[in-house]
Amino acid sequence: MSATPREHTRTYYLGKLAAELEQRGLTTLLRPYPPALRVNHPDAVLLAETVDCVPAADGWFYRWSWGELVGLADDPALAAERIVRVLAARR
Repeated sequence: MSATPREHTRTYYLGKLAAELEQRGLTTLLRPYPPALRVNHPDAVLLAETVDCVPAADGWFYRWSWGELVGLADDPALAAERIVRVLAARR
């Protein structure tokens, strides 16, 4: 199955988020289809979350698995900080 331009955009943004999260000490795994990012806290393997990336009228956004928006995909550093805070709070 070939990837659509939309999937390439999702993968691009998720790759940028993965780099930011790994710089902050979390581990990530990019799921290829449909594109999504599995994020784990290395000290608590059961603490994990899946983040995807969706288009909206105002641009592309990172989104939690339960549907709430994390942040604008053009600012992966801010989204990474929010994800780190949520996973740290669950420890």
